[in-house]
Amino acid sequence: MQNDDVLAEGKALYRQKEYSQSLAFFLALPPETSADKNEIAYYLGLCYAKLEKYDDALLFLEQVVTSGTDIQKVLQCRFLLAVIYVISGRRRLADFELNKLLETGYMTSSVYAAIAFVAWQQNDIHKCVEFYEQSLKTDDENVSSLNGLGYVLACQEKDLTRALSLCKQAVKIAPKSAACLDSLGWVYYKMGLYKDALQYLRDAEQIDPDNVEIANHIKSVKIKAGIA
Repeated sequence: MQNDDVLAEGKALYRQKEYSQSLAFFLALPPETSADKNEIAYYLGLCYAKLEKYDDALLFLEQVVTSGTDIQKVLQCRFLLAVIYVISGRRRLADFELNKLLETGYMTSSVYAAIAFVAWQQNDIHKCVEFYEQSLKTDDENVSSLNGLGYVLACQEKDLTRALSLCKQAVKIAPKSAACLDSLGWVYYKMGLYKDALQYLRDAEQIDPDNVEIANHIKSVKIKAGIA
């Protein structure tokens, strides 16, 4: 049986977004399988990442990157490593992986957006704005960059008109995104439009009720608007 045939079922489950089942398939493969071990590691890393089991994902993604046998998979896994490092607060490692991607010419809109987000966390506003702008030049519908740049401009209270436009675009593309609704609400707050701000912030809270930042934004609006 060909290697591709051995893994076909697991790959199909992954494409169908059945990540738990796909993971179980790849984990159940016998050690003596004829399938490519790096291909198995690749899908295990992807499945664990989709299931938000990041420590397990790192193990397999790093294996693919270290092997260096399939450049496209290496680049994809390096990007996923960077995203996981960002999520887990390991900013220096995220920075390292993202810079490696740039060095290899892997300059996608998502990579630029990730670099911008890391820069924001490091309080490097100039770099943050620069890379969000670069991301949008590459893909003017990148939701992360539309939302991120709009939020940054609002926080800096610079060009609130553009911030509003960017965040509206983001919400139009991703209307169920708590992050996008929160950012749009925050722009309205910065513009002094507290009723509109509360509407979007409360919508965001309904989607993500445990989000501390959203709760703090609602509190800020209520204080400013004199609402108990």
